[in-house]
Amino acid sequence: MTERLRTRDVALLAQETPHTPMHNVTLEVFDPRDSGFDYGALVAHIDDRIAFVPRYRQRVRRVPGGLAHPVWVDDPDFDLAYHVRRSALPRPGTLEQLRELTARIASRRLDPDRPLWEVYFVEGLEDGKVALLSKSHEILVDGISTVDLGQVLLDVDPGPHQVVHQQWSPEPEPTQAGLVLGALQETARDPRLALTSARLVADGMTRAAGGMAGRLGEVAGALTNRRSAPASPFNLEPSSQRRVLCVRTALKDHRKVRRTHGGTVNDVILATLTGAIRNWLMTRADAVGTGRKIRALVPMSVIDEELEPTSLGSQVVARLVDLPIGETSPVVRLHQVSYELRAHRDTGKAVAADRIAGVAGFAPTTFHALGARLAAADDHGANLVITNVPGPQFPMYLAGAEMTASYPVPPLHPGFGLAIGVTSYDGGVYYGITADRDALPDIEVLGQCVTEALDELVDSASETRPRAPRGRRKPTRPGPKG
Repeated sequence: MTERLRTRDVALLAQETPHTPMHNVTLEVFDPRDSGFDYGALVAHIDDRIAFVPRYRQRVRRVPGGLAHPVWVDDPDFDLAYHVRRSALPRPGTLEQLRELTARIASRRLDPDRPLWEVYFVEGLEDGKVALLSKSHEILVDGISTVDLGQVLLDVDPGPHQVVHQQWSPEPEPTQAGLVLGALQETARDPRLALTSARLVADGMTRAAGGMAGRLGEVAGALTNRRSAPASPFNLEPSSQRRVLCVRTALKDHRKVRRTHGGTVNDVILATLTGAIRNWLMTRADAVGTGRKIRALVPMSVIDEELEPTSLGSQVVARLVDLPIGETSPVVRLHQVSYELRAHRDTGKAVAADRIAGVAGFAPTTFHALGARLAAADDHGANLVITNVPGPQFPMYLAGAEMTASYPVPPLHPGFGLAIGVTSYDGGVYYGITADRDALPDIEVLGQCVTEALDELVDSASETRPRAPRGRRKPTRPGPKG
């Protein structure tokens, strides 16, 4: 029984071009120690856990003539070794070398004739560590029927764990005639289906032929309801190459700022990015006068009591946040960001960070993917997209190897030259920044500015003594004179 792609998924395929591959990337670092974790162990582990995400053994099959949306079919030639690849860094195996490799891999499109994902096992890192670089197309992860592969690979202890041992054989692939017959039957029930499919096919052909620049506004408006964004250095048509930045910070620093100035850790993260963007623009001699703002699209989770807890896709909504980059005081910036987000919290549907972190497996990979889907659907005139997902605050393991870092690498959609993802995990806050390689050659400075902006907030918290709760403050006695 084949399953037809949803209209939103087909629209995502139509948006994809060589310059805007629609896949999400996650970079994770592991310490094998004496676990025996190597490439063979990874392949065996994925071979076991892939049973939980059957979509990862399926490919997209198009209907002749575009009579209806494409369908998901089992890949009769599924080859796990093709999707799980082995790579290595030259000495000394630094983080800079790793993110350069990540940028090159993230720039390449996935093979549309195979299941739309890849995993790279990267050896040769400093201190004997290895990295896992995973790519999954946005249409694979909807949070309803499919979560990200990375969510089901990690465990809360090193194991060993029981193997599923599920034998898999592909379902027979439908014939061309069968696809046409099924499309005609569905069209008879809903004539709009053929019209929608034909329009999306035409849009995809226009982009593939290189006519995207001239028709971007028309096509994007029809597919995604996009509106024009305020002027900024981030709103541009990306090239085919990327830069990737990885910044590791301490969660305790964010919590210290929160305890002193109020708000949430999410507020502190957005205030940190506000200060970082401000400082980066100043290094470019770009005016950041009073009142200037950058508009960020920030996907957020909401509670929907009518949905099952696992229906994550319908629990993520878009929120626009104006980042006050024209404000000189880091504390005032924090309070302004917190005020912007207070309306979301006051709805009573905001999901607490500990609830998201408590989702089974390593949920950040799925939530980042859902945020990217949301951004592709409607950017609301934003300048950039920021996805921030809290993860578990304890170590997680893959085939016995401890994960020591997890950096999201968000995609660049049409009209965007910058995207930022943030994941908190086991005492760290990991900033992953994706930028267009050609248009923003100085973006590496932004990574330094993130650290400096957080330091500013931490310093302000160190200089400010938190108020004692009202009614509990003890009176002070005057000391001896002289």
